[in-house]
Amino acid sequence: MIDGYRVLDAHIHVQPWEMLRPEVAEQMPVGEIARALTDPGAMVALLDAEGIEAAVLVNYVAPEVMGFTEDVNAWVASYCRGREDRLIAVGAVHPGRTRDPRGDVDRLADLGIRALKIHPPHMLVHANAYRRDAGRIPALEAIYARSQERALPVIVHTGTSIFHGARNAFADPMDLDDVAVDFPDLPLIMAHGGRPLYTDTAFFLMRRHARMRLDISSIPPSRLLDYFPRLEEIADRTVWGTDWPAPGVPSMSANVRAFLRLPLSDPARRRILSENAEALFRR
Repeated sequence: MIDGYRVLDAHIHVQPWEMLRPEVAEQMPVGEIARALTDPGAMVALLDAEGIEAAVLVNYVAPEVMGFTEDVNAWVASYCRGREDRLIAVGAVHPGRTRDPRGDVDRLADLGIRALKIHPPHMLVHANAYRRDAGRIPALEAIYARSQERALPVIVHTGTSIFHGARNAFADPMDLDDVAVDFPDLPLIMAHGGRPLYTDTAFFLMRRHARMRLDISSIPPSRLLDYFPRLEEIADRTVWGTDWPAPGVPSMSANVRAFLRLPLSDPARRRILSENAEALFRR
């Protein structure tokens, strides 16, 4: 716990970084996480030291930009195995690479993957690209449909990316309006709240779609209420995340303490820091 609050960090990056393209690796700080990349016990020890109850390890397939192949799925499932109470595995089915999207969703869920990640600026695809007017990629529709059937959360990156080769034309969260309309029972999470350009759009989508969730990772806590001044209104569907070890995130616990300095109610803090993510990822 941190200052009396349980914390579930719903967005950190523990990944097979040896897959990274060289130009991307230069932008990624390894530092404190280096040992944890090969030793999940060290990662759990770090969570203990930081006061973090559990963490969601976000992995995804994006060979075009990042270098990550489908091998990330087996990697993260193996990394978390036996420690699922502390480490929650996220993987991906790439809509442009899969030949059996429904089967791949099933295989990942059966492997122990607890949520899927779609990263439009890194996968080079619109989040609504299953529609004819947005690219007509049937595999993406199948991924959403099967995830909905299995109640498997789908985390979608929204907002810009600075990594070499990323395409920010795919960053607008408004694409998720179609997804929420077409798959109304899909647990859908907007990662990063569309920061920095689309936070108003993200707030609109939260108010329009009752099952939409907001992931506030990578937003500096001191700026959170600048981006979302009415955060209290959507606290029942907002999940905490840090994006650690991204640049600008000093530590998981430091971000939590900065968040606790914001003028939010105690119930809102508890929902955001642990309760909402627990309902999503620890069913």
